[in-house]
Amino acid sequence: MSAAIDELTVNWEEDGQLKVKEVAKHVLSKGAWATVMFLYVEMDPQTKEYRDPKISIRRYRKRGDQYMFQSKFNISSAAQGKEIARMIHEWYKDGDGESAE
Repeated sequence: MSAAIDELTVNWEEDGQLKVKEVAKHVLSKGAWATVMFLYVEMDPQTKEYRDPKISIRRYRKRGDQYMFQSKFNISSAAQGKEIARMIHEWYKDGDGESAE
């Protein structure tokens, strides 16, 4: 839980090691429900080096003065991310928010 959107992170530390490291963050929406997109890397347990970056899109619900995690969708590879971006571009190709269909 976090009181401010700027404090939300995907950083995760275990036994003094940063296992998941946030590389970048972009707030997609804020309010009673916030949507935040994180670029992050995970540490490989064998090599102790960070793997290729992934993206996580997370939803938080504000209750009182705290943001509480609700759900997430992880984009696990560059190929998957590019395919998602391609389809969004195709569906909104007119650029005006109207569906292409």
